[in-house]
Amino acid sequence: MAMRISGLMSGMDTETIISQLVEAKRTKVNKAVKAQKSLKYKQDAWKTLNTQIKKLHTTALSNLRWEGSFVKKKTKVSNSSVVSVITGDMAMNGVQSLKVNKLAQSGSLTGGKLTRTDGEAVTGDTTLGDLGYSGGQGIFLLQNGTSADGKKPIIVDENTTISSFVGALRNAGVNANFDEANGRIYMASKASGLENDFTLRAYNAFDSMGDATSRANGAAALSFLGLQYDDQTLKSGIDNIFTSYNKKVDDIKAELDAGINPPTTTFSAQEQQLAQAMIEAGIVDGANVNGTTHLPALSGDQYDKAAVQILNGVNNITDPDLRSWAEGWMRRGQKQDASDASITLNGVEYTSSKNTFDINGLTLTVNATTAPGETVTVTTDDDTDGIYDMIKNFFKEYNSLINQMDKLYNADSAKGYEPLLDEEKEAMSDSEIEEWEKKIKDSILRKDSSLSTIANEMKTIMMQGVVMSINEDTVPPTENKMYLSQFGINTLGYFIAPENEKNAYHIDGDSDDADTSGNADKLKSMIANDPDTVVKFFTTLAKNLYDKMSEVMEGTEYSSAYTAYDDKKMQKEYDDYTVKIKELEDKLADYEDKWYAKFAAMETAMAKMQQNASAVTALLGGGM
Repeated sequence: MAMRISGLMSGMDTETIISQLVEAKRTKVNKAVKAQKSLKYKQDAWKTLNTQIKKLHTTALSNLRWEGSFVKKKTKVSNSSVVSVITGDMAMNGVQSLKVNKLAQSGSLTGGKLTRTDGEAVTGDTTLGDLGYSGGQGIFLLQNGTSADGKKPIIVDENTTISSFVGALRNAGVNANFDEANGRIYMASKASGLENDFTLRAYNAFDSMGDATSRANGAAALSFLGLQYDDQTLKSGIDNIFTSYNKKVDDIKAELDAGINPPTTTFSAQEQQLAQAMIEAGIVDGANVNGTTHLPALSGDQYDKAAVQILNGVNNITDPDLRSWAEGWMRRGQKQDASDASITLNGVEYTSSKNTFDINGLTLTVNATTAPGETVTVTTDDDTDGIYDMIKNFFKEYNSLINQMDKLYNADSAKGYEPLLDEEKEAMSDSEIEEWEKKIKDSILRKDSSLSTIANEMKTIMMQGVVMSINEDTVPPTENKMYLSQFGINTLGYFIAPENEKNAYHIDGDSDDADTSGNADKLKSMIANDPDTVVKFFTTLAKNLYDKMSEVMEGTEYSSAYTAYDDKKMQKEYDDYTVKIKELEDKLADYEDKWYAKFAAMETAMAKMQQNASAVTALLGGGM
């Protein structure tokens, strides 16, 4: 902006004079600014209301017009601590019996407690060498799941840290962690069920990763990590001894049958010691160490018990290899195998890798096994409360909207109130400004024609009833209608209902409605006794209202789709005001510049007059 210096010659306050002249012309600009602000208030009010209209139209009302929405089921169980049930719409009514045989669980492994050879605390930076391992490079396999892709080789040596080993386990597909406080490695499968279980071995019968030394080193490394839970060496060692023992039993029998007595075949001390230890500990039954009965093969936790007997030195088992196998076995972690869930529903067994079963429209989540002899009763029936709540929810949203429409349409006049200009706000307090603007905003949709149109259309649909059938026997055919009142749904009446709530509907017997809670509950009764009529009436009513609202909110040249007011037209008017205000402000600036130019010319003329006067005075001797 150019600097203006005026009034030097005339002595006049030209700034004030011009400001007053311009202010007189500013009225048009201020009027346009206020009109644009008023339009903005109206746009904002309509946007808020339209959101509420659209919400009713696309949610509660849209849902109510489909028969499928009225197909609601509920299921009760006799022992909710055992099973919880989610009931689908297609579930069959009836009573079913359920037994929960087993829960699904993830495979897990708690490693043995790790100790350092120097007695220091074990941390994530501790190496296998610190734990006493010195076997060189070892290879073992993590079998994660049942697929061939689940086999991941892990290579370790004396310098492998516990943290890096745990990281390798995670990368191989299991959850793993090292707990320094307890000095143990923990592992778990990432999902429950047998198909997601894992195994961790130096090798197995189906793999030959690395050479024999690497596999043996892997087994030793697992032992030092406290994770060896499936020691094939121990199993094979015991099984080989039992095999040799049983072969000698056969040889002794053959010799006795041939008349060779005493037999020449004898048991080794190792075979004799092991067999005697297993029999005395009750691990195997019926074996006669004198050679008349075969030793049965071991299985499951019998190997655990065998390892204990060996380490306890029962019957002086001193064989160093056997004791070494047992030590390796006993240092293993405790493995909890994964399992599938198993239930018996109506006498049929179902299994799942999870504790959830989807059966014939029911989703059953089992939380505990049933007690011996216990049967849980699962009862599925129609959910009349669900249907009632759906209808009630619709009227709750409808009432909220129609009350808001009536409140906006019937608002008190804000005559004499106009949007405030910035300079006007400067003379008011914040509370005065807020109260002034609230008065304008509250009345901005008063007697609005678009509001009147959609509100009246909605009220008409709700009052005019639903055609349930047509009687063709009359001339002309007559329509058989039903009305909301026949379901115990009415307005309170003009003289009873509060202001702007005269078109809201109330359900007789609704416990949440103080005005009608004491009335007989017709709606619930009809849902229970005549559900077909309820479904037909409310789906038809909802469809009629939905279609009429869709028609009113259909996009036009002046409005967008799903909009109950002329949003496009309003936006154009708002943009036009922006252009108009700019033009008026430019004209005002030109007007101001014009006056400054006039006063500047006057000052110049006065300066010249003064110069001329001074010259004449000088000629006449005025300087004497």
